[in-house]
Amino acid sequence: QVQLVESGGGLVQAGGSLRLSCAASGSSFSRYTMAWFRQAPGKQRELVAAITPGGSTNYADSVKGRFTISRDNAESTVYLQMNSLKSEDTAVYYCAAASGYVYMYYPGAFGSWGQGTQVTVSS
Repeated sequence: QVQLVESGGGLVQAGGSLRLSCAASGSSFSRYTMAWFRQAPGKQRELVAAITPGGSTNYADSVKGRFTISRDNAESTVYLQMNSLKSEDTAVYYCAAASGYVYMYYPGAFGSWGQGTQVTVSS
């Protein structure tokens, strides 16, 4: 298990950008699959993006071409660069970690979670 702390959320106008960061504590960060999920009011938590220990990435169709996930193993940090934000991106964004590789990116596959950070996009 790792402890995760997100930062970087806030209020931004549609078309703007934000970068979320997730700092992990504990050892062996490089061995974890890291992901960003989001949850809007009244909706289920959904995958936004994930990155494997090997650096392969996976994105929700709704964010492809606009969001980029990356990781810095030396800093034990994962990032989510969000560009061309839309009002429908408004949600609480959660960082999550799973040991090793996962084959289905659903919330139950991830054992460690951050507290969440609010992203609000005004139209």
